[in-house]
Amino acid sequence: MGVYQGNDLKKPTGGRKWPHQKVKRKYWMGRYPTHTRLADKEVRQLIRVRGGNYKVRLKRAVYVNVVDPETKTAKKVKILRVLETPANPHYARANIITKGAIIETELGKAVVTSRPGQDGVINAVLVEKRQ
Repeated sequence: MGVYQGNDLKKPTGGRKWPHQKVKRKYWMGRYPTHTRLADKEVRQLIRVRGGNYKVRLKRAVYVNVVDPETKTAKKVKILRVLETPANPHYARANIITKGAIIETELGKAVVTSRPGQDGVINAVLVEKRQ
């Protein structure tokens, strides 16, 4: 079953809006969120979107591209765990990675700057180096 993102034809007061569209249109459809999780093997999924383009969804993640702001260098390192997620406090417990999540890597703590469910890759900026 799809996700409907169109107007539900209801007013906040509870009445109906008239005149209304009689048929639900395909361009009103959405999709369920990806919920990129931490795993042992990376899994990507290609999804065809409107206009015939493709969107790469990262379903399972192992590595992250971390940029060190002091040295201005980027490294591909392993993700150890998800510490905190501003999107939902339960996501950190389930190891779900979203944009803005604070993750622990081999280099230290980093903040995710990309959208893994939309980009197919995890990019992050190092916040705190590991001792």
